[in-house]
Amino acid sequence: MKTIAIVTDSSAGITQAEAKANGIVVVPIPFTIDGEEYLEDVTITAPKFFEMITKANSVSTSQPSRQTLEDTWQKLLQEYEYVIYLPITSGLSGSCQNAIEYARQYNGRVRVIDNLRISAPLKISVYEAAKMAEQGKTVDEIVHYLETTKDKCSIYITLNTLRYLRKGGRITPAAAVLGDMLKLKPILYTRGQNFDKKSIALTMPQAKKKMMNYIKNELQTEFKTYYEQGKMALLIAHTALPDSEIQKFKTEIMAEFPQMKILYSDPLCLAIGCHTGPETLGFGTCLCDYL
Repeated sequence: MKTIAIVTDSSAGITQAEAKANGIVVVPIPFTIDGEEYLEDVTITAPKFFEMITKANSVSTSQPSRQTLEDTWQKLLQEYEYVIYLPITSGLSGSCQNAIEYARQYNGRVRVIDNLRISAPLKISVYEAAKMAEQGKTVDEIVHYLETTKDKCSIYITLNTLRYLRKGGRITPAAAVLGDMLKLKPILYTRGQNFDKKSIALTMPQAKKKMMNYIKNELQTEFKTYYEQGKMALLIAHTALPDSEIQKFKTEIMAEFPQMKILYSDPLCLAIGCHTGPETLGFGTCLCDYL
């Protein structure tokens, strides 16, 4: 019997194809668009999703059902001694807490970890856990690492429009209309609990500069030790932006952070994209000790 299986949900931004290639299981997060349910990267692709939400009246996310999770875990437990499940942060969904409750019946063989991450930082946690398992680390060692390093990351995102925050009830319709009229670019910030407003930019170049300055400051303060050890990586995330725009941002980042590597440059998971809409740009940093 194999030792440890690593499972996450689609909020990590790992596609089904990537998961299969790397021996990881990704449980798709359900979405409802105008009353019809879809599964991320299973019954709906990101391009189709963004095409649909531009015309939709309502868009909402759900969470994997208990039956889906238990079927996934039970199948894996026939082959593995343990399952480590890394779902979307508890700060943005009740999915994690529910999974913790569901896992109690498995007598410690299913370990649900709330490491307060989503998107690229969660992707790092998943791949680090897989790498540690491959190296022969015990389940307790992996769980301890994930729990003690969960706050060693930071992510900022800039929205191109406030329309989708309005649809989700995150801001008032009047504020959304005014913000779009003025072409404001809000910068949101998260450490996993929720997305808070950090600042406002007037243009996308200004927003990119602000995000880079925020990360630069963190690397010189709270993450300084890890940064000096070469353990902090940079991350880019986006929704429906042209490749040319992403490449331009990469070039700008490399000029500001010449000693660092951009570990991932990926589309944002749809769990975030449904609230931010297309043409969202994210930038962050994260401890990366095993990749």
